[in-house]
Amino acid sequence: MLDTDEVAASSYVSENTQFIPSSANVYRDRVYIIKDVILKLVEYNEMNQTALFSFCGLNLKKHKPIIDDLEKNGLIQKKEVITGKRVVTMYKCTPEGTRFCKSILEPYENMFPRKS
Repeated sequence: MLDTDEVAASSYVSENTQFIPSSANVYRDRVYIIKDVILKLVEYNEMNQTALFSFCGLNLKKHKPIIDDLEKNGLIQKKEVITGKRVVTMYKCTPEGTRFCKSILEPYENMFPRKS
C-alpha cells in the first residue's frame, strides 16, 4: 500500500519533469543530467546536496564534477550553511541557469528525445 506522501509524489506531473530511474545500468547523457538538475532546483527553489543527488538519481562521487561545472559556469549557486558542527551544502538555480535550460536544453531534448 502507498501512503499519502507516496501517492502525492507519484501523482505530481509537470510538463518538464520526467521519472528519473535510479537503476545502476541506465545511462543518461550529460546534457540530460544537467537538465534534470536545473529543473529540480527550479521546482524546489533550493536543495541540499543530498536531496539534489537523490532526487536526480545521481551518485555523489561520479556526478559531483558535473555539479561543480554548473556552478563554475554560473548556472547554479552553491552556499554552505553551518548548523552546529555540520556544514550543509545548499544549491539554487540562477536566472542564467533557467535561461540556459529554456533556450538550449529544452530545444535539444525536443530534437533528440530521451530513449525510454
